[in-house]
Amino acid sequence: MIREVLDRGVALLALVVLSPVLLIAAVLVRLSSPGPVIFRQVRVGRHGRPYEIYKFRTMYHSGDSGSAQVSPDGDPRVTRVGRVLRAWYLDELPQLVNVLKGDMGLVGPRPETPEFVALYTPSERQVLSVKPGLAGPSTLGFMDEADQLAGCDDPLEHYRTVLLHERVRLDLGYLERRSLGYDLLLLVRQVVAIARH
Repeated sequence: MIREVLDRGVALLALVVLSPVLLIAAVLVRLSSPGPVIFRQVRVGRHGRPYEIYKFRTMYHSGDSGSAQVSPDGDPRVTRVGRVLRAWYLDELPQLVNVLKGDMGLVGPRPETPEFVALYTPSERQVLSVKPGLAGPSTLGFMDEADQLAGCDDPLEHYRTVLLHERVRLDLGYLERRSLGYDLLLLVRQVVAIARH
């Protein structure tokens, strides 16, 4: 209950404080290319419950399907504005609405699409016992994911067979250390990592 109240309270405060940034980003996305400002995609939440995640659209509208979440560095589907938003993780800010709605927490495992969750082993499905997070160990540990994918002949296959499971391994470790103090540490580390990125 304490975690729930803190998550929603911080998300609401962040949405208010960051509203000018959100507005500017929304306008830039609208002007960058035709299509919706917000990209919506079904992800799998706690206990396997599907929900709709929100992000600023960073790809040309025709590229918002299929493997949109597997995107190597230099992906031609990404707009110029989208590259900037991704570089500073600003495209993730609309997920504060997901936190406010209770779909996500500020910190937790990375939320995946149903197609990737279907590839989890029985032990890996333990990550679904808690809410997915806006930040977390696998998000922090794979900030260079786009670079890793760019060096692969088949980025989607590499994600399915390698990176997906490496990410889950980090998130399973989070379950063992999960606490309000550890969550705060991860949030601070994430902000510092983005500032240095």
